Amino acid sequence: MSVKSFREALNESLRQEMRRDPTIIMIGEDIAGGIGGAGEEDAWGGVMGVTKGLLGEFGANRVFDTPISEMSYIGAAVGAAATGLRPVADLMFCDFIGCCLDQVMNQAAKFRYMFGGEAEMPLVIRTQCGAGFNASAQHSQTLHALFTHIPGLKVVMPATPYDAKGLLTHAIRDNDPVIFLENKLMYDDKGEVPDEPYTIDFGEANFTRDGADVTICALGRMANLAAEAADLLAGQGIQCTVIDLRTASPLDEESICESVEETGRLVVVDEGNPRCGLAADVAALVATKALFALEAPVKLVTPPHTPVPFAPNLEALYVPDVARITAAVRDVVKD
Repeated sequence: MSVKSFREALNESLRQEMRRDPTIIMIGEDIAGGIGGAGEEDAWGGVMGVTKGLLGEFGANRVFDTPISEMSYIGAAVGAAATGLRPVADLMFCDFIGCCLDQVMNQAAKFRYMFGGEAEMPLVIRTQCGAGFNASAQHSQTLHALFTHIPGLKVVMPATPYDAKGLLTHAIRDNDPVIFLENKLMYDDKGEVPDEPYTIDFGEANFTRDGADVTICALGRMANLAAEAADLLAGQGIQCTVIDLRTASPLDEESICESVEETGRLVVVDEGNPRCGLAADVAALVATKALFALEAPVKLVTPPHTPVPFAPNLEALYVPDVARITAAVRDVVKD
């Protein structure tokens, strides 16, 4: 087992799966940067360098750039998946879903259902999410709740390099469309990752901390902040169970409810917008399936219901942090 960055773990998953299965192709903007121009081929490897080196190994027939037209290349990826290939499409930023929502929501997500289960849609859409880059409101959103609301899509958000590789490998092998969200602040995060291929099943949450006082549920980067908060609170005598949900759809409802039945208290941390968001969904789940286990009201730690601000000081206030998580846990313990 080697120490790898989040970026390297994703690259390794893509490389190993493309070696295993010749029907896997990659399509997107700048993933083979420089092709057709005067510059160096494979100059970028995607805006965050995740696909660097894949062009040289697999060639331009399997790793190719597209025009800046999400509607066209996501549509092409949907068509490719419907006709026997296994495309991995790079939607650079999840904010750009507005340019190609019909292809995702009304085509990819509905394909298997409308053909009575006889058709498959083995499509992965990798996309970036998250604020903290000072990229302003059109490049900083976390829209997993929007994707989760659409039946037929599987929605994944890894929190560690280990999970990034295992979940992406599973996504590529899955026969349904998967939205794979990568927080843009996590690409240099490092952790132990096996060198050989492996998969992590969807819908199985990861318990990263174990405590009897409070359950904290989170996803992606927020799961790491929740773990930091739990470590601080442990020094103050408050023991937290931290659940990294890993996938928003399917959601591991059983693990959430069982943990709340043990702790009696719940804090949900999410970077998505609060109205009709994942935090509200988890709170509603517990209210309907584990209400009488609660010893205090559920606390939600989310951004305000506003666009992501550009100013660094306002953006820092917008994104949930360790201080806000620990404050919410202290409040729920008092109740």
